[in-house]
Amino acid sequence: MTKQEAWDLLCEYNEEPFHRQHGKTVGAVMRWYAEKLGYGDEADFWETVGILHDLDFERYPDEHCKKEIEIMREKGLDERLIRAAACHGWGHCIDLAPEQEMEKVLFAVDELTGLIGAAALMRPSRSVQDMELKSLKKKFKDKKFAAGCSREVIAQGAELLGWDLDRLLGDTLEAMRAVEAELQ
Repeated sequence: MTKQEAWDLLCEYNEEPFHRQHGKTVGAVMRWYAEKLGYGDEADFWETVGILHDLDFERYPDEHCKKEIEIMREKGLDERLIRAAACHGWGHCIDLAPEQEMEKVLFAVDELTGLIGAAALMRPSRSVQDMELKSLKKKFKDKKFAAGCSREVIAQGAELLGWDLDRLLGDTLEAMRAVEAELQ
């Protein structure tokens, strides 16, 4: 599946600009991580998984991850892509644990990209370019800020990857800086 095909499928099931932007953001961050972690030859796949990970959320929030498996299978998508996209909901909407490094990265950065995006909107620049890790950590600790972004899932993702929280926060902030211009 190409990036454009993934985008078209996402748009078929998601009309809200927020959901489309989230898919685009997570896709770009996943591509960045693929390159950084030595999976450059799979960067297109990582990005496609990121774009499609919330395919079903807008239409089927109560069946999130389960419904996207059905949709993706009906579309004839690769089982590896289906599994990777669905397991990001492990522990809160599906009992499918992330196993591959890419799946663990998606699990960790899904909520975190939302937190970073919300923090950027609060800045005078409305950008991540001038955001420091210290500032992000302060927002992370403030449970009232972007309350819908689960700190527990983010911390669990860092643990799954064998990273400390500072590494996950810092690397994802770096990724979002690197891709911000293409997301406008």
